[in-house]
Amino acid sequence: MKRLILVRHGKSSWNNNLPDHKRPLKKRAYNDAKIVINAFKHFYESGASFRTSYAVRAHETAKLFKEALNVPEQDFKVLEELYTFNQNDLLSVIKSSSDKIGKLIVFGHNPAMTILVNSLGDKKIENLPTTGLCVIDFEEDSWEDLRNGKTILTLFPKNLR
Repeated sequence: MKRLILVRHGKSSWNNNLPDHKRPLKKRAYNDAKIVINAFKHFYESGASFRTSYAVRAHETAKLFKEALNVPEQDFKVLEELYTFNQNDLLSVIKSSSDKIGKLIVFGHNPAMTILVNSLGDKKIENLPTTGLCVIDFEEDSWEDLRNGKTILTLFPKNLR
């Protein structure tokens, strides 16, 4: 069995004239992360591998989760190829994960995240919002074989405020 947790990066700022991958988080993103993490802590089982886009907004969001959930450094990786907005590229990265990993948490970008949640899970959502989290379980034993999963949890900041 495999568990995939997809988390969209926190709300980012457009104020600074920066390249897209360097956009920082807004203050709201820190508050949203705190409430999502507090809800997720009751569900989270340690031992997950974390993978994040190198974009500042995704990496910072991932670090907030990493610290709050006491994730060891060796289970936290920044991957350049996760800086993608394409669901097929995102799925490719996920499917290339080691089968030794049972639980994988991926921090990334829309529209790839929403499309993947809807194509892999059994509950459709209109949009995975910033700092939104979705947990999908699969019967498969290999990441390469991921097909139709069961959506078992969605956490959206606006529903937790």
